[in-house]
Amino acid sequence: MKIFINILVFLAVALIIFNITMLDFKDPFHGDSAVAFIGIAASFCAVLILLIFKMSKKIEEKTNDK
Repeated sequence: MKIFINILVFLAVALIIFNITMLDFKDPFHGDSAVAFIGIAASFCAVLILLIFKMSKKIEEKTNDK
């Protein structure tokens, strides 16, 4: 499970980097740039959710060991 979560985090970060390259800084809110902003936001949310899930699993392991 830990490896799977790490792979998903890596893929989400890769999507953030890809979408940053798709941004047009001259006109950031039209066309493909708007889609890139949505992709960046979605990938960032995915990273946060996965990190929260990873931390909750660590807490669960510590409470079960007691």
